[in-house]
Amino acid sequence: MKRRNFLPFLGAAAVIPLFPFSLVRAQSTSIPTSVPPPVPPGSSELSGSVDLQVLRPRIATLLDDARRLDTLETVIVTRNGEALGERAYGDSSLTGSANIKSASKCIVSALVGIAIDKGLLEGVDQRIETVLRSEFPRDPDPRLSHITIGHLLSMRSGLERMSGPNYGRWVASRNWTRFALAADFVDEPGGGMLYSTASTHLLSVILTKVSGKPTLALAREWLEPLDGFRIGSWHRDPQGYYLGGNQMAMTPRSLHAFGELYRRGGITEDGTRLISHNWIRESWIRRTNSVFNGDGYGYAWFLKEMGGAQVNYAWGYGGQMLYIVPSLGLTVTMTSDESAPSARTGYRDELHGLLTRIVETVRT
Repeated sequence: MKRRNFLPFLGAAAVIPLFPFSLVRAQSTSIPTSVPPPVPPGSSELSGSVDLQVLRPRIATLLDDARRLDTLETVIVTRNGEALGERAYGDSSLTGSANIKSASKCIVSALVGIAIDKGLLEGVDQRIETVLRSEFPRDPDPRLSHITIGHLLSMRSGLERMSGPNYGRWVASRNWTRFALAADFVDEPGGGMLYSTASTHLLSVILTKVSGKPTLALAREWLEPLDGFRIGSWHRDPQGYYLGGNQMAMTPRSLHAFGELYRRGGITEDGTRLISHNWIRESWIRRTNSVFNGDGYGYAWFLKEMGGAQVNYAWGYGGQMLYIVPSLGLTVTMTSDESAPSARTGYRDELHGLLTRIVETVRT
């Protein structure tokens, strides 16, 4: 295994009972929000039409060629739950701990959806002041009272970002929650996308306050019935709240198991529902567009067409990727050196290129 620097100050770029729709209604937006629901298992457009024995050597060739990507550590590819290929490069391991960075935001999003289903939260339109009022500044900006759960999930709180150049001073503060809520407004709540790890951290704090349990305990209680899923170490803030959206340790196989849960519409392999099918559908509706790459953004998931197919993906700093292609039944996990940037170097686009070639191979 490569030696990993798991430091808290590395910046983050990173059922069938359904929810009553009133609990998960979409935030109003001028961006079109019509997308197909997650494809049920076994019903992808190529289901039964392609021999896996034909696909596997083709995928193997792609994964062998991917060795040229110096910081790539692991890749796992499955289709409708069947293995198409996997690789661990260099001294990396598919079962070794990886810091999944901002890909963990999708796990926080899942926990929010479950909390809504359980009645711990009212829904995405619930204003955060109903839980966090005691953390507001002494003389708060009135706009704080208009921020909702949905705004945090879609990175549209309007507050100054606590990612990128502001991440270091945020995590160096004595109280991350109050520091984030005291930030200046640079847009209105519900406005444009302002990617901020503080938004998902506030969700982690909210989950703890409404449940009376640490976010990690909730994740273990609500998601660890999923075979193969486990969160290892996870950084906390000075008040003990788990850092929502960064610094989470998980094996590539565990991250892939989480992706498979979403690909199956929220149920485990044995048919146990953990996440509402409706919440997954809501999470994959475009609420805004990323100012970094123009991709759509839902509830902690990026949305993009690749290889002629709609792809929903999680992205963590350094190239920690989880791709789900519902129409093809594909789940693809990629982990990379956590210390190397992936956006400005073009590496993230190379990973997108690898995913595109995988999609095209499956569709051919």
